[in-house]
Amino acid sequence: MAESRALTALVARFGLVGVASTAVGFAVIAGLDAGLHVAPGLANLAGYLVGVPLGFLLNRSFVFRHEGAISASAVKYLCVVAVAFCLNQLVLRIAGDLLGAGAALHLAAQLCGMATYTVATFLASRSWVFRKS
Repeated sequence: MAESRALTALVARFGLVGVASTAVGFAVIAGLDAGLHVAPGLANLAGYLVGVPLGFLLNRSFVFRHEGAISASAVKYLCVVAVAFCLNQLVLRIAGDLLGAGAALHLAAQLCGMATYTVATFLASRSWVFRKS
């Protein structure tokens, strides 16, 4: 029962951090994609370049309360983000092809990619990046 509560609290904290960093990143994505008509992949990249540093700092300190070396966790986190971003791009491309053109449909595809990124990042952060020794 205590493990279940701890996991629930962890997921809730991760969710709060995700909302904050995603809101910042998605504002950049939406402004570039729907507002300025930048290619979806480039808009997505710009959004993550803004949101990733915020996500790392909050995940390290608030979510996982990691006390290990910041440099080691930063390198691992960047590796995880890189892989998750590649997954995001794959899903973005597939969803974009399936959904078609138009600003609202581009944003729906972006959300599909973001969901993939979030799940992959949580699992890898918990099991590798911020793993308690």
